[in-house]
Amino acid sequence: MEIVLLEPFLVGSHAAWAREYATHSRHQVKILGLNGQYWKWRMHGGAVTLAREFLAADDRPDLLLATDMLDLTTFLALTRKVTADIPTALYFHENQLTYPWSPTDTDPAQHRDAHYCFINYSSALTADAVLFNSDYHRRDFLAELPGFLASFPDHTESETVQQIAEKSRTLHLGLDLRQFDALRPAPESAGNRPPLLLWNHRWEYDKNPEEFFRALFVLQEQGVAFELAVLGESYRKQPAVFAEACERLGKRIVHWGYAESFTDYAGWLWRADILPVTSIHDFFGVSVVQAIYCNCHPLLPKRLAYPEHLSEEQHERYFYTDFDDLVVRLTQLCRDVEVLRSEKVQSLVAGYDWGVMTEVYDELFAGMVG
Repeated sequence: MEIVLLEPFLVGSHAAWAREYATHSRHQVKILGLNGQYWKWRMHGGAVTLAREFLAADDRPDLLLATDMLDLTTFLALTRKVTADIPTALYFHENQLTYPWSPTDTDPAQHRDAHYCFINYSSALTADAVLFNSDYHRRDFLAELPGFLASFPDHTESETVQQIAEKSRTLHLGLDLRQFDALRPAPESAGNRPPLLLWNHRWEYDKNPEEFFRALFVLQEQGVAFELAVLGESYRKQPAVFAEACERLGKRIVHWGYAESFTDYAGWLWRADILPVTSIHDFFGVSVVQAIYCNCHPLLPKRLAYPEHLSEEQHERYFYTDFDDLVVRLTQLCRDVEVLRSEKVQSLVAGYDWGVMTEVYDELFAGMVG
């Protein structure tokens, strides 16, 4: 069968997901996408451009697979002569109802943010199947919808929340984790090397760098030995704590900044010992899963999507409850690093590899076509 995958924001993890599924699927998956920039304009205008390109291609696929950045209602309206009887699936990487807005964005203060939320809502109402990259994400979105609709003056159509819920399900991200295997370094003695702590996320407020570095400042004051590798994409505007941390932790830092190649990125993940995570937002957590796959011991907050990645019996070992617990556990892990290095945690997340997930995707979409 043929699937047309519609992605108005074809960049980063969105692009990787689309291209990797197209590569691994037994179905013929054609990607119709736009450059990943101007996200607000993509949510408004992307559907018009993609509708034009779709009609120009004169194609009639068996299934349409769109992402949350597409105004699906507009796309289907503009292509209705062709798509009226084609089943549609909507995949949520993020959603605008519960995604935390940047403190520098003026739209929420001007009450302009509801437009993007409504696009997500109407698209979900339109689609035949609504898919979320984590169960946390699914529950979070559905729980927020009633309050969002209630904010409007009348005809709030609250019963549509149940309609969306009934056609919603969790479909975890597929990831190309096996690509890390080829870059796994040969075993070597770590000697007396201090534990290497890792940050491999975007340098943004929702990853809560303030709490991450505050914990490291405490460890430094207590004389705990550690080194630090800070990876991840940074932007012109970034939380001020990064500059502070670079100065205060300078002698402990072995890498600072974006890894220029995947080889470099994978090398640091394999070398790192401990991954302390403090994020206040993560609908899935790609960077976390990648680090765990490379045998980096996770220390996670018991919130967001993270509890889904590990079985219930593993939560006591890998999750902390609050900041004080984070510091205590991180201190102990640093002191027990020799034992930690013999532990293999890769298998905890290996099931997210496309070698496992492709069949799950393919069967779901084949079932929609009948």
